[in-house]
Amino acid sequence: MFKKAPESFQLDLYSSPATLFTGKTLKLYEDKAAWHNQFRQQVTMRIDESLFSPLYCKDNGTPNSPIRVLIAMMVLKEAEGLSDQKIFENCRFNMLTRSAIGLLNADDSVPTESTYYLFRKRINDHVTAKEGNKNLFDVAFAQITKSQCIEFEVSGKRIRMDSKLLGSNIAWLSRYELIHETLRLFYNQAKQTGKLDKTTEERLDTLLKLEGNKVVYTCTSEEVKSRLQELGELTYKILPIFSNSTSTHYLTLQRVFNEQYKIDENKIVVAKAKEEISAKSVQSPHDTDCTFRDKDGDKVKGYSINATENCDDKGLKLIGDVDVRIVSTPDVDFFQDDIKKVQEVFLDKTEDAHADGAYHSPGNQKFCIENGIELFLHAIQGAKGRYDLSMSESGELSVLDTDTNTLLDTVKITSKKKTSKWRIITEKGYRYFTQKDIDTYKIRKKIAETPIETLQIRNNVEATIFQIGYHYPNAKSRYRGLVKHQMWANIRCLWVNFVRILKFKEKLCSETSFFAKYAFEFLLSPLYVVLQAFLATKLPYHSSVPQNIEFSVN
Repeated sequence: MFKKAPESFQLDLYSSPATLFTGKTLKLYEDKAAWHNQFRQQVTMRIDESLFSPLYCKDNGTPNSPIRVLIAMMVLKEAEGLSDQKIFENCRFNMLTRSAIGLLNADDSVPTESTYYLFRKRINDHVTAKEGNKNLFDVAFAQITKSQCIEFEVSGKRIRMDSKLLGSNIAWLSRYELIHETLRLFYNQAKQTGKLDKTTEERLDTLLKLEGNKVVYTCTSEEVKSRLQELGELTYKILPIFSNSTSTHYLTLQRVFNEQYKIDENKIVVAKAKEEISAKSVQSPHDTDCTFRDKDGDKVKGYSINATENCDDKGLKLIGDVDVRIVSTPDVDFFQDDIKKVQEVFLDKTEDAHADGAYHSPGNQKFCIENGIELFLHAIQGAKGRYDLSMSESGELSVLDTDTNTLLDTVKITSKKKTSKWRIITEKGYRYFTQKDIDTYKIRKKIAETPIETLQIRNNVEATIFQIGYHYPNAKSRYRGLVKHQMWANIRCLWVNFVRILKFKEKLCSETSFFAKYAFEFLLSPLYVVLQAFLATKLPYHSSVPQNIEFSVN
């Protein structure tokens, strides 16, 4: 049953910090600027527990453990890359950790491990149960960050974004290993039903007796190819027998078969050529969400993470959104959706956006024009062209050959679909320029004319990406599945934002103390002059007036 935890704390007479600590220890513990008190204020107490009410029954069952405590535990776990065992140990015996998650009394109970794992499972099941269900962690992150933006007046007029590839916690499987392991997982369930004939069971027992990697290691390429064909035939035979099954292993096997095999005109199972298999195909039966991508030689089976933060000239900088999708998602697909998300988090409308060339597309350029956003690209893909292009107000295109420094004659051609292009004559024949070519040239020219200081604004977002994946230097996470990776990314960004807030407040306090000190000295300096004159009249002539009096404020 869902029950909100109280937002105020009741300190116990015998187990509160005031009873347990004394002297300097108590002073340090109660310091409002201490990280644990700030974390409780900036993260733990900002969590709206009602967002997670769909995970629980409204009027039946045992009340849930405090959700803000569970989420705060997850944030602290990912903050230092701790194991589950270590975070529970800290929450039970470390008073600073207990204070950070809102357990101020020594006898306040920590949620059990089973409650912690069940909560994470419920979030995952909620997203996968029905199409359109949002990841509640994503919603909570936006709500927390928005409240932080309001308190610290984070504008968001200028934003920047970047992406990172992150591998799933799976083993790299060859094609044979993938099919072998997928069939093995389903067969372990299917043989208990008694629906398979004895001959099929015996053959599957023989083929699946060894692990897939051992088969690949001990068999020749021809033997592996033969086994691959036989596994396809057996799979084709048993899939119709369990056609009413809704088990995860059956659906995975069905998907893998359709991606790896085809049926020819003679109704014979044939393995597809490698070129026919999509990068979005299943890479592991243990994580069916992850896909494959080869980005400039960086081969990853996993997910792509896109972070968007504000980069205004002054003030606090926070991550407004983090978006996790399958690794085959191109960067251009993140751009519009993530800008719309941060518009709901930051206080002001986005005016400037900084990104690298991977985010460039005609659609994104049009989106920026329609929404009044100035897009600053660090570069765009492709080599610089040979020709300089300029369009007159009357619609005439001028083409300058930069190699020969000559102006070329152009002919405008309009197609039946009312689209226009311009033709020039080169030494190799005709060359045509479309409106897309002209727009691309304008973008290249704009980048070349943009001051380097403006282009470099984007660079610092790479440090943000590094901090998000700090505990995964090998670019491979501990998790499997898209939902769990989105949860992880939101949690890491909550911590990164908290650290920025902590440093921002420390800087403000330092600046305030600095100005207060010298303002106080400035006010006292006239009094010092008057005092010096007074002493000069009262003291004997031979007595010297102290000249080294200083005013200081500690």
